Formats: sequence, C-alpha cells, structure tokens
Amino acid sequence: MIYLDNAATTRTAPEVVEAMLPYFTEYYGNAGSIYRLGTRSKKAIIQAKETIAETLNAQPNEIYFTAGGSESDNWALKAVYEAYADRGRHIITSRIEHHAVLNTCEYLEKLGASVTYLDVDENGIVDVEQLTKAIRPDTILISIMYANNEIGTIQPVKEIGEIADRHGILFHTDAVQVYGQLPVDVKECHIDLLSASGHKFNGPKGVGFLYIGKKAKIRSFIHGGQQERGRRAGTENVAGIVGMETAVKRAYRIMEEKTAKETELRDYLTDRIIQEIPGARLNGHPVKRLPGNVNISFESIEGETVLIMLDMKGICASGGSACTTGALDPSHVLLALGQPPELARGALRMTLGEENTKEEMDIVVQELKRIIGSIRQHRSGYGDSEACGV
Repeated sequence: MIYLDNAATTRTAPEVVEAMLPYFTEYYGNAGSIYRLGTRSKKAIIQAKETIAETLNAQPNEIYFTAGGSESDNWALKAVYEAYADRGRHIITSRIEHHAVLNTCEYLEKLGASVTYLDVDENGIVDVEQLTKAIRPDTILISIMYANNEIGTIQPVKEIGEIADRHGILFHTDAVQVYGQLPVDVKECHIDLLSASGHKFNGPKGVGFLYIGKKAKIRSFIHGGQQERGRRAGTENVAGIVGMETAVKRAYRIMEEKTAKETELRDYLTDRIIQEIPGARLNGHPVKRLPGNVNISFESIEGETVLIMLDMKGICASGGSACTTGALDPSHVLLALGQPPELARGALRMTLGEENTKEEMDIVVQELKRIIGSIRQHRSGYGDSEACGV
C-alpha cells in the first residue's frame, strides 16, 4: 500500500501507542480524584499542557483539551459570539475554510450573526486589503485558517493577526493542518484562539486542543463539572492526551528533517505529473503551501473514478477534505479559486508523509499516467455519455 492521505489522518506512531497503553490498564484513575491513582492522571494532563504551551510560546493555562479540530473550531466561534454579542455580531472568515468553521458560521447567522466571507485569489490566499476593508465597528472575530486542508496554501497569518490586534478584534485560526508540521508562535502572530488535532501529526484520533489567549474572555463550551478550569466539562481522555503530548514531542523533534523530505518529494511528484500528464494543473500556491500537499486537477476527468482505480492498485489518495467524502458537489475550495465545476471535479489530493519514498512517487506517476490515459481514450472512443455509464 502507498498511503497518500496524511491530511485526512496519519498513522499513530508506535511510541505514541506505547505511551498511551499504561493509562488504559495501569494508570486509569480519574484525574478529578484526590488519591494517588487519580493525581497521576492529573499530573499527566498538566505536563501535556506544559509541553504544548512551550511549542506555541503560550502559557499552560491557555491550553484546553478537546475531542479534536471540529470541536475546537465550534468552541472558538460559538463562545466568542455568545460572549461578545452585546459588543457586536459581525464575524469575518474566508470562503475556503473547513466546514467546521463554515457550517458553524451558518449556524450563527441563524442566531443573528452577520458573516463576511472573504474571497481568495487564484492561489487561495486571502487579500489582507479586502480583509481590512471588511472590518466594521461591530466586528468581534476574524477566523482564517492557517493553511488550507485541500490545497495546502498557507495564509499570511502574522499579517492578519496584526490587523486584528490593531483593531481590537479577536483572531482565531484553524491550525489543524499546520500544528505539528510547521513552527507556530501565537504571540508573534497575534493569535487569540487556535485549533489543533492530534491525529494530524501521528497522534491518536479523538483528541485535540484549543488555545485560548488571555485576551479572549469566552465562556464554557460544555457545562457540567470543573474539568478544564470549568470551561469544558467531562472526564478527561487521559490516554489520548498523553498520546498527543508524545506525538507533539516527536513532531518537533523530527520537524526540520521531515519538512525537508516532504517538500522535496512534493515538488518531485508535482513536477513529474505536470510535465508528463497533459491537462494537469496544480491547485494552490506553488511555494507558500504545506510541505506534503499535492493537489492537482485533471481536465476531462472525474476525480472519483481516478481514486477508485488508484485504490485498486493499493494507492490511497483523496479528492479533497475527508469530511466531505461522498458529496456530489465539486470542492468549495476549488470553486472559490475560480475553477469551473467540471475541472474542480477532476481534482486529486495527495498528501505525503515521512514514510513515503521517491520510488513510491514514481509508481504513483506511472499509475496516474495509465489511469488517466485509459479514461481519456475510453471517452474519446465512446463519447462522454456512454463512458459515464460504464
């Protein structure tokens, strides 16, 4: 198997699994208990906060554990709206956000929020001038993702944060695709809220965190007990938290080497596809993109057909976000870039990881050339209407 869907999820690292296991069977105490078995779990949670905070240039009491990126995004947007609605109800975001943000904005609009959805350029980058012009006296939050999960484009986060700070507006960024992959400094970038998820950097699924800076005076998201300083009730997922902390340490230990390798493989794969397959187009910024992201649209091709045929050869890729798998509509991200629907439907996202090799890239190119050539030959021989029914 050649796995090229690391943006959807990554393999849990063996050392992460090893670190988690004792907290299922040996150190299983509830962190809210006062006896030693419970206080050991509490200490593990505190240590994990310290580890994560250090990587962000934050404080441990600014880290709140969640079930993952979608919960963190929901918490950030809903809690800010609830806490600041008396000051204003205007939120600024972009058209290419993850659905955890877009659908939450749609929900808030039903509650009375006014949302501005910023356009992006052909590479998927937000225009900071347009962002500045969109700010109103009642703007309470700017939510722009750090890097896009489909096309990999990295936004000018520091510049956006500076704009938000200058206007006294809270800035949230969905950093699910970035944290654990690239360095992030919440102070330098003036980030008030940041979402992350453990399974994107070889940690376990079902655990993430929300960084809440001291400037953000938001309320509880889940009501109940006093866990997470009373802001998110519920017995903590100690094993998951320990696993994520181990994954964080691992990610920062290998980050430089991993980034260099993935970037080299990304460019090699991209160049070969563009040069050797007619009608192939790279989506997203050619340089300001995540190290392992390759998103290509193929003319006169249905991406889903390519995915199925790749799977038959043991190659795992995707057409876009894993959260929209099965959707018939073309990617909202590619449409926002100005692509026509027929081209957007021919998109293929391949996200590389540390285990991939140059030899695997050669196999992928070989299979893509065969698959796409076969589909086009079939269409030209039988006509689109007949080919679609085959």
